[in-house]
Amino acid sequence: MIYGIINLMQIIPVASGKGGVGKSLLSANLAIALGQAGKDVVLADLDLGASNLHLVIGQSSPKTGIGTFITGETKFDDIIEDTDYENVRFIAGDSEIPGLSSLKFSQKNSLIKKFQNVQADYLILDLGAGTHLTILDLFLLSPQGIIVTAPTVTATLNGYLFLKNAVFRLMAATFKKGTKAAEYLNKLKSDSASLQRLYIPKLIEALAAIDPENTEKFKTRLKKFHPRLIMNMIDEPKDADKAQKIRRSCQQYLGLDVESLGIMYRDTMQDKALSSKLPVTVYKPNSVLSQAIFRIAEKILQGETSTFDSDTFELAAEEANDDYTAKMSFVEDLVGTGALSVTELADMIKMQQYELTQLKNENILLKSKIVKAAQQGFKV
Repeated sequence: MIYGIINLMQIIPVASGKGGVGKSLLSANLAIALGQAGKDVVLADLDLGASNLHLVIGQSSPKTGIGTFITGETKFDDIIEDTDYENVRFIAGDSEIPGLSSLKFSQKNSLIKKFQNVQADYLILDLGAGTHLTILDLFLLSPQGIIVTAPTVTATLNGYLFLKNAVFRLMAATFKKGTKAAEYLNKLKSDSASLQRLYIPKLIEALAAIDPENTEKFKTRLKKFHPRLIMNMIDEPKDADKAQKIRRSCQQYLGLDVESLGIMYRDTMQDKALSSKLPVTVYKPNSVLSQAIFRIAEKILQGETSTFDSDTFELAAEEANDDYTAKMSFVEDLVGTGALSVTELADMIKMQQYELTQLKNENILLKSKIVKAAQQGFKV
């Protein structure tokens, strides 16, 4: 069922067109931020086959999860576990399952029904990367799912393509088998290249001419569909402009309005938090990255009672500038107080880069010696 929310709980699916853009980072820390705001949150790892969300929140390797529920080994209620974080519960995935593509139709529907009946204020679904139909169906459980992307060309392209596939999936769910619109779409599918090049607004016009009733239903659903975009891993304010390109493409080619939920700077603090087995919002709540996540959580909380009336992309651009200022302020402090001159700072950075290179080379040499010694049967 599309947009099938049975109780007052809000489902927040978090997706990405490709991996490695910080989808799990956002999901985990957003759950903690909402929990700290007093909301009852359930966080679910649906990146089956590559489940590692438990590592982001510092949980031990799970013995039960989505996989054991699907195979019938455990009941759904038994896989919802408490965490060390206030108001946050967790549903682990299963690294033994090769992916959502392995789910049968009945298993997918059973899982969706269980999700829709979870007792919580928010259910955050950390979806796997890609555009498999099951991922799209889970994303369409909410009209305001979150897309996480990055400024690279491949990441922004994949983010757009994910949304395009979501619109086509919404179309397929609306135009049921046997309708005139479905027959028309099936004929177009024989030339998939032409179908992919079609502007959705033009396609809607053609469908309205042959199946006006069902096309009107689709237009109503599309109008309610407002996915939210987060541009992650930016290095400077101008990187936030890449989100505008996705927005314009969605408007022009898909007839889809996308909202900006904010930006997140690339931050080495996340790596330190991960190695400490703590979410970054707990490890360093005052960091630029943590503050960005808290800001995103606040917008979601505000969305409970209001809509985004302002231009959310302009707001994201302002936030990018503010965060960049905060990020660079420590450098300005060092220079401004006279503790370091600009030349000294540049020299220090160069020296650190040189030392890091030396350490990497030494590590490579040491590893080769260890391997060689092991092969020769020596004790290292």
